[in-house]
Parts: sequence; C-alpha cells; structure tokens
Amino acid sequence: MFSWGSKLAPHAAFPIGMLLNRSATFSACSKLFVGGLSYDTNEIALRDAFSQHGNVVEVKVICHPVTGKSKGYGFIKFSSETEAAAALEKMSDEMLDGRNIRVHYANRG
Repeated sequence: MFSWGSKLAPHAAFPIGMLLNRSATFSACSKLFVGGLSYDTNEIALRDAFSQHGNVVEVKVICHPVTGKSKGYGFIKFSSETEAAAALEKMSDEMLDGRNIRVHYANRG
C-alpha cells in the first residue's frame, strides 16, 4: 500500500496492468449498471427483463433514502461474465417501462 512517508515510487503500489489498461479490468465482470430507468421500474420488473439473458443473482434499484422513490438507475449481477456480456449486448438501448435504458459494465463485479 502506498504511504506518503515511504520511499517507494507511487507506481510500485499498483500492478502496471491496472495503470495502463483499466478498461480491461472493468469490461470483464458480471455486474451491469442500468441507467435511464422509469421511476416506476422496480426490482421485480428489472429482474424479469434481464433474466431472459442469464441467471440473475442480484438486482438493486437505487432509491432516495428519505422518499424511497427510484433515482432512475440500478444494478444487475449475473452468475457469469458471459451472461452479463449477452445481457449487455441485447438490452442496451431497449425499451423498458416506456424508457430507453442504458446498460454498461459496473466498475466492480
């Protein structure tokens, strides 16, 4: 771990692959970000839409902590990277509850 008081070079704390090719780290994961959701889309509807493309193990629609209303985005986790890739390809720019959704790989998965 990098410490400001250490004599190590800052890059010594990180594998060189992470510094040079960050996109590879994020593209190979089983968790997807889904944006542009209707405020009426709940976790059941989101699971139903994405489960056609693989085994969904987790669904989370992000909601405001006080009002409980959807913020218009969520996350889907699949049991494999292959299933996530298939869902990403098939569901990007599809219509769900009257809205065109955006699907991307999540940062970690």
